[in-house]
Amino acid sequence: MGSRALVVAPGTIGEAVMVQPLLALLRQQGRRIGVDVLCDGAVAPVFRCMDEVGDVIVGPSQAIRRSWISRWRLGRALRDREYRAAYVLPETPGAALIPWIAGIRRRVGYRSQSRALLLNCIHEANRSTATKAAERFAALAFEPRAPRPGNVPEPRLVRRPQRERTVRAKFDIGREAPPIVLCTAAGAGDSRRWPARHFASLIALLAAETPETDVVLLGPATERRFATEAVALSGQAARNLCGETTLDEAVALVAQAAGVVTVDTGLMHVAAAYSRPQVALFGPSDPRREQPRSPRAHVEWLHLACSPCAERACPLVHHACMQRIAPSQVFEALARAMRFETSGARPSR
Repeated sequence: MGSRALVVAPGTIGEAVMVQPLLALLRQQGRRIGVDVLCDGAVAPVFRCMDEVGDVIVGPSQAIRRSWISRWRLGRALRDREYRAAYVLPETPGAALIPWIAGIRRRVGYRSQSRALLLNCIHEANRSTATKAAERFAALAFEPRAPRPGNVPEPRLVRRPQRERTVRAKFDIGREAPPIVLCTAAGAGDSRRWPARHFASLIALLAAETPETDVVLLGPATERRFATEAVALSGQAARNLCGETTLDEAVALVAQAAGVVTVDTGLMHVAAAYSRPQVALFGPSDPRREQPRSPRAHVEWLHLACSPCAERACPLVHHACMQRIAPSQVFEALARAMRFETSGARPSR
């Protein structure tokens, strides 16, 4: 019987996608290593789309954020699985405590003052790549200070055709052609938001060019009013599913999309991991660090002097970095991506 490893996963969608290269490297190093993932329920659907994952164990949301006794109970429950190693990705003390309680002998992670005693295979953070999650996580597959062979593989998620068909049937999305998905969520603040009138213009352009294709707007319930406004302004019959899908259903829709338009948010990385034709809109965040990792993803970024600022709200009020990205510009970029042009993202000029 092969050895087993546990990955304690981060809690955001984008970072969850970036864990997959680490899992791929662990598999390459030992074909008999079984890898389970311990994660928040909010990101569990992402890990269920990774071929390298055995069991997805939902638990850290309560175990880390609540009481010590909850962490203890979870750690004790994991003892019976007899893991040989744990890879601790969140940099919180609670994340490292659980493998320690579980009696996992090898506990791998990055140095942090609050948890140095809980890890015994400690990596030092490379500040030059600290914001590149895929590289940061993948480095844990090797010994500390060991040279990294070649480039980190791009994140990849596995298609689930039956699930995709079920989701399309549930929401009555046309079977004649795959949908075009627009992800409206601003994520980390309104500074990343593309205006409703711009989404409306893009919907109208798509309806005129591909009338047989359903245009679907995805996002959490907090986006529903914004998406409703965009659809109303467009005068078209786009499908507003904001707040109506689970993450698992949203992932299934993105996986089969003919094209995807997003701002810098979690579903942007999901689309890239499925290699969908994509346009990603960047303003206050930096595409040189956070761009979608796919040759079929195209980045629209205006290179304004004030961008990237990384602020949740525009310090200059004008919000020009997103306001000035023209719908026609996005439509043309998406049309090129959907024609399988693979020039890749272009974060700099």
